[in-house]
Amino acid sequence: MEKILVLIPAYNASKTLSFLIEQIFPFFKKEDILVVDDGSNDLTFDIAKEKGVIVFQHHKNRGKGQALLTGFDYALKKGYEGVLTIDADFQHPPHLIKDFLSKKDKNTKAIFIGTRRRDFKNRQRSRDMPFHRFLSNTLTSLAISIIARERIYDSQSGYRLIPTTCLKKMRLKSKKYDLESEILLKACRLGFKIDSISIPTVYTGSKSFINPCKDTLRFLYLLWRSFWW
Repeated sequence: MEKILVLIPAYNASKTLSFLIEQIFPFFKKEDILVVDDGSNDLTFDIAKEKGVIVFQHHKNRGKGQALLTGFDYALKKGYEGVLTIDADFQHPPHLIKDFLSKKDKNTKAIFIGTRRRDFKNRQRSRDMPFHRFLSNTLTSLAISIIARERIYDSQSGYRLIPTTCLKKMRLKSKKYDLESEILLKACRLGFKIDSISIPTVYTGSKSFINPCKDTLRFLYLLWRSFWW
């Protein structure tokens, strides 16, 4: 089996982090789980330490992209063959890790994305994605698909398995949420496939740290830059 690192970028995640880590333990050893505390002002760092996993801490909030970059750098230095990223807010079901690992064994030159299912008939349920986030995700996924020339259905999902052979070839420059889009665009340019793994939509009303104006502008700037890569 390939050596995989679980990377959890975390910011003020003390309410969910402990349970999330416990649900990952059946699949990974403590030494293969990395939490990057991105300048939290709650007990995120302490909870991760208590669980015995590896913990890095940014002393101030630097953005999700920078937290991911910190984890990617560690994975490359330690010789991991893949990085499984999972958000700390427990919107990504950990029991589906097995599906990512199974697909990775069959295709080593692909990024696997947890693609959220949409329930249009029961959108009012608390677990469904709010319409404004559904619309944003649909439009950004379509834009990335057009530029990448590959259909990507959930470009904003942070539940991913990325081979380090892909990360080694990239010069990633984004520091915020746009990093995840940059990875997809550059991976396609490098000849990597983007594959989907169906996951349920779990939205519990947890606070989003996305800034609609700033992050939309960053995304548009990323698309503009991509024509000169």
